[in-house]
Amino acid sequence: MIAPEKIFEAVETLERLRMTEDEFLEWYDEDIKAEWVDGEVIVHSPASATHVRLVKFLLKLLDDFVIAYDLGEVLGPEFQIRFAKLRRRVPDILFIAKARRELIQRNHFEGAPDLIVEIVSPDSIARDWRVKYHEYEAAGVREYWIVEPAEQRVEAYALNANGEYEQIEAKHHTIHSTVLPGFFLKTDWLWQEPLPKVADVLREIFG
Repeated sequence: MIAPEKIFEAVETLERLRMTEDEFLEWYDEDIKAEWVDGEVIVHSPASATHVRLVKFLLKLLDDFVIAYDLGEVLGPEFQIRFAKLRRRVPDILFIAKARRELIQRNHFEGAPDLIVEIVSPDSIARDWRVKYHEYEAAGVREYWIVEPAEQRVEAYALNANGEYEQIEAKHHTIHSTVLPGFFLKTDWLWQEPLPKVADVLREIFG
């Protein structure tokens, strides 16, 4: 077992830390946001206020929409997903379709969620746009949304028949989900200060 003081030394100095999955699970708690990838621990920097507000807004928006139509469950931003016994990721937001709820374990989801949303932070640009893009595609995450506040940029991707991501075309700055029928996101909503009220946005979505 890795001594706790060595673990926290590595975290504090941002050194690469390696451990087994069992060691990671014993060490990991709600006070530290970290992911486990091929034996390596990736510790996340503290989130900005913008990041937290966007996660809160999108989580409530998606959750209320999914509950209204009894589509499944929305979780995040601390809940882990486990891929192929080699990776434990912590997406900002994930959606699991009703028919796949049995894959939700006590402290993680086993397999690929139906939809994942990641809010890009300064330290996660390459990870969210490239590494996780290919990882989620290979794992079979049906839809992947990437929100980058610094560039006021939102892109969404859906798996095609060949199991490859294709970008969902935004029309009039609006992206329509392929996984959640009837759900759409006007990207301008995300850049308003303050963010719009979720109830007002839902009224527009529900028509």
